This record gives sequence, C-alpha cells and structure tokens, in this order.
Amino acid sequence: MARPALPTRLRTITCLSALLAALVVPASARAATTADASGARASGAKAAPVVAAKPYMGYSTWSVESTNFPGYGGDWLTESHVLQQAGVLSSKLKSHGYDHVNVDAGWNDPKGDAYARPTPNLTKFPHGMKYLAGKLHSKGLKFGLYLAVGLYQQAYNDGKTPIYNAPGCTTKDIVYPDLRKTSGWDDVSYQLNFASPCTTKYIQSEADQLASWGVDFLKIDGVGPGSNQGDDAHDNVPDIQAWHTALKNTGRPIEFVLSWSLSHDKADVWKADSNGWRVDTDVECYCDTLVTWNNSVKARWNDVVPWIDDAGPGHWNNLDSLDVGSDVMDGINLTERQSYMTLWAIESAPLYIGDDLTKLDKYGLKLLTNDEVIAVDQAGNPARPVSQRTPQQVWYARNTDGSYTVALFNLGKGYSDVTADFGDLGIGGKAGIRDLWSHKNLGAVSGKFTADLAPHGSRLLRVTPNSTGTHPGVPLNVHGTASTADSVSLAWSKVNSGTRSTGYDVYANGRKAATVTGATATVSGLKAGTGYSFTVVAHDAKGRRSPASKAVPVTTPAAGGPVSYEAEAAANTLTGNASVNDCSACSGGKKVGNLGGTATVAINHVTAPRDGTYLMRFDYTDGSTGRTMIITTGGSSFQQFLPGSNDNNWGRPASITVPVRLKAGDNTITFGNASDYASDVDRIVL
Repeated sequence: MARPALPTRLRTITCLSALLAALVVPASARAATTADASGARASGAKAAPVVAAKPYMGYSTWSVESTNFPGYGGDWLTESHVLQQAGVLSSKLKSHGYDHVNVDAGWNDPKGDAYARPTPNLTKFPHGMKYLAGKLHSKGLKFGLYLAVGLYQQAYNDGKTPIYNAPGCTTKDIVYPDLRKTSGWDDVSYQLNFASPCTTKYIQSEADQLASWGVDFLKIDGVGPGSNQGDDAHDNVPDIQAWHTALKNTGRPIEFVLSWSLSHDKADVWKADSNGWRVDTDVECYCDTLVTWNNSVKARWNDVVPWIDDAGPGHWNNLDSLDVGSDVMDGINLTERQSYMTLWAIESAPLYIGDDLTKLDKYGLKLLTNDEVIAVDQAGNPARPVSQRTPQQVWYARNTDGSYTVALFNLGKGYSDVTADFGDLGIGGKAGIRDLWSHKNLGAVSGKFTADLAPHGSRLLRVTPNSTGTHPGVPLNVHGTASTADSVSLAWSKVNSGTRSTGYDVYANGRKAATVTGATATVSGLKAGTGYSFTVVAHDAKGRRSPASKAVPVTTPAAGGPVSYEAEAAANTLTGNASVNDCSACSGGKKVGNLGGTATVAINHVTAPRDGTYLMRFDYTDGSTGRTMIITTGGSSFQQFLPGSNDNNWGRPASITVPVRLKAGDNTITFGNASDYASDVDRIVL
C-alpha cells in the first residue's frame, strides 16, 4: 500500500492564477527534424545515442519537499533553491557522474495555460522553466520536470479550454464524459480518452512545450496499473504510449520515467515505451526525517527481485531517491546508509540524491563519490540474490570479464555472519577479493568469504577467480520450476562469461538427461516418488564444457501426483483472525486471508512418498507491492517473499514455485508472519 500521505504530494502545490504563454516547437519544425534525422541515417551518419544507455545520476527535489524536518516541506521548492542545489551538484558531484536536476511535484500551476498545458507557478519560479533550463544547461547539467498522469482537474475548466494546434478540440473532447478520475491519488487528474484524436494532439502539445523549455527528463507519476490502482479508470497504458511517441516527435532526446509502484504485469509495455519505472512506493517516510529503515528503505530488497531481468540499456529499475548524504536529515544510521547505496548500485538503479546538498556531511559525500561503487551501478549488470530464505543474504552479478560483483547483507536485527559460498557463484579454486567501499584488496581465498556484519550492514566486493579457464562459465541460479510424477522442469541464468556458450547439458543423478540451447529444460522419464540431483553444464561451439553447476535436489511426487491442497479445506487449522474469503478466480472459489501477526493457516495432511525436497507450487493473492510469508514445515521455518501486483487486486491469483523439505508420510505446512502482514493463500500443489 502506498504511503497514506501521498495525496499531500499534489495538494502541496500552491495554485496561483499566473499563466505563462509557452513557446512550442511547430509541427513544421518537428517534420524538419525528422527529415534531417532520416537523411542522416540514409547517408550513413552515426545514429543518435541511446537515451538512458546507463542509469542516470543526479538530484531530485521530492525528499526535502516531503519531509517534516524544520525548514523544508512543500514551500521549500523554489527557483532559488533549485539553483542552489544545482550549484553544489556542479561543484562537488558532477565530476563523479551526477548531472540530472529533477524538479518534482509543486513546480506547476495545475490550471495550466490557455491551452491546458503545464505552466509554472510564477511565485515559485518567477523567470519560468526555460530560464531555469538555461541556467542548468550552462553548468553542464540536465533539466527534469514532473507531471501527474492524465489531465489535471483544474485544467478541465468545464471542458471549454481549447487544445493547442487542434482546431475544434477542447478539454471536453480529451476526457471521458463521466469525468472518471485517474492516477494513484484519485483527487488530481481526469482519465484521458484516447478514442478521440484530440487527446493525442493534447499530449503532443504538452511534449512540444516541454521540449521548447529545454527539458531533458520527464517523470510521469501516479501511473496505473500500479500505484495501488488497477481498474479500467486507472489503466494509463495509452497515456504512456502516447507520451512515448510525442516525446520522440519533438526531436529532442527526453528521458522518460514512470512512477510510483508500477505493475509487473505490464512490464513489456513499460520497457517498450519508457526509460525506467519505479518498482515500489515512495522511499520517503513523510515524517521528521527523509526516510527510516522500516519506512521504507528495507522493502527494496524484496520488491526489486521480480524486475531484475527487465533492466537494461534504455530502461532501468528505479528504487527511488538516494537519501544517504546527511546524518542530520536522513533518519538512518551510518551502517544503513552504506547498505542503502550498496543495493542501489548493485541493481544499476538511477542514483538521484534526495538530501539538501548544502547539508552533505563528510561520510555522505564519501559514500556518494566512491567511484568504484558508482562504476558497479553504471556497468548496468543488475545483481540477484542467491537466496532470500533468511535475512542474511548474498547478492551477485557475474561480469563479462569473469569477475563477480558480490554484496553481503545482514538484514536482521543482530550481528551475524554472512557467507558467500563460492559454489553458489560457480567459482572453483582461489579468488581475489577487493572491498569496493574501503578500496582495499583483501587477498585470495578459497571456497568462501565470510563477514561479520552489524544489523542492516553490508560489504560490497569484487571477486576475481585466479583462473577462469578456456570454457564457458558455470551455469548459475539453477532451480526447479515444476514437477510431476515423471518429470522435473528447471531454469537457470544464461552464461555470460568465459567462451561463448552454445547450449547446456542437464544431468539427473549424474546421467545426461537433456540437451538444450536455452536456459530452461524439462527432464522426462523419471520415476515417481524418487529423489534426484540435477546439475547443468554449459558447452561452446568447440565442445569445451564448463564445470557442473551446484547440484539441485528434487524429489518427484508419488504416482498420480502432484496433489492440490486447498487453503480453505475444513481439515486445515486457522488461528487468530485468519478467515476463509470468497475469491471467484481462486481454486475452489475460496482463499484464506487476514494473515499475519497471530493469524496463520496450517495446511494439514500433506503426504509425501519419502523424505526429500519437493517443488511446491504456491498460489496466492496480493494486490500490494508484495509481502513476506513465513513457511514452516517439519519444525523448520524460512521466509519467502511473494511479489504483489501493485494494483490493489486481491482477487487475482499468482503462483510461485518453492522448494520445501517434507518427511515420508503425513506433513503440516503452516503459513503466516508473526511480525507483519502476509499475502492471502489460495492453495498449494505438490
């Protein structure tokens, strides 16, 4: 669920009745630009650089706008303050890559200009946005602006406002007759109706105006599905597609990002039509500091995981502002500040600072200007966790040169050892360790690397094997995805190091069972109720082979399996406030919800043919950004994050495959979370 204070974000905008007549790029100029570009392509000239080829770096105003820290809040946003921040960015941080200045909510008068286009609040920005852009550009910085999705309600003006360069079109023609509200707040914008050609012209007029001001970056906020909304009135896919086209038509390379908690169900649309998206709610706490660990820095370790494979040149996973620069304002301790930036760096997330840059302390400046850590971010190679079953986690990215970026995190409440097992990374023999935060080489080690970490602590390492060999790299992240009585399906990450892999061999109990070219395989012809150990070997065009992957144990179900177990079955045990609820799309039309705290559901009489590790298909519903379920079986518990849909739809089941240890005969599997809310449970299948 988004922060309750989020509607304040738009209400803080001071609505003054000052209108600014904006210059726009004429259609003829756009056509000339397009023609020139086509001619350049035809003549063999170099193509324009990819927008957002790397995650952007810079500064954004929202964190200090949102805080209750004395002297800040919504009234802080002014032309003079933005230029003040730009001065510090230019003098202290630009040399390290920070070059974006993004002006967030509060800059504009929602009534718009005479054509319902965005116009600045002239009390806050007396010289207008073209002037501000010029000042930033003169410092070698890029200029970003913010808009809410849809048509600002104040700009509607009873439907009478004409649309620029669209004779006969007014604001009445670009929205639905029922004036349905859109955006994550529902008190800001009307939904645009793209069945009318007037609407596309309106978006183009907005884009042309931004381009004429010199805008380099645009953030559209409150986008759905996502932002805790998912019905038809909050489907903003047509808006994003129209903005993507309109920005291209301006002829100006404008980076385009979406906010705030985008639904992963539309990841293909976001990738095709934007340069990045927020994967979570606002990082800010809307309290007396900028952030706190619990509200909501820590959530990013879970919420980014479903999106890892979606990031790449031109489109990046956005984890929100980086508020690590000021001990006075941040609201987190030194240890947490390092872990915060470590996660952002290993995920190749945009690095945009939210602190008041005039209040950066020595430690914060050291964090923000560590060029070895920045290089990890800019390499554009997002890391993934080895496992998230405990708060002690190892995240890794294998680099094309054969080295590894490895982060160790202790997300628990007490001091704890965290160990990177080289077997999980496909490293044999010794490997050199370099600590990127301290800039120190730690020598060569074999087998593993362990660090004792403080609560919420981290280490960031570059691990370089002494010898990579003349063969493909070892397949990593091998895991089971499904099983039947006579088959097991597996998946893994494609090999990106060593010699070029042309395929993979899959082994079951040491015998070759399948050969594939992709990174998935189904091994058939297995025996029911039998334990298997699966490994994967990569090979190249010359027949050279990688060492085998780490073995993955899977026991097949009994003959006739797998078996479905409904959460709402009468034989199960519900505790606390757990309740059976209707769910038309769920198996059996029911589910168990209200889980968390003392509320649990125990699914009883789960039978297994023998002791072993089984692949459990877990069907659940979660309309939030996702929740953590504690799963207990045989007296042993582990945590399992369940990705949410971000659209407040608690009636659409999702599935995840989870390996669980069962004993032969009768088992009970319990679901809950004593310290937090948990997702609703539909059924399990194993």
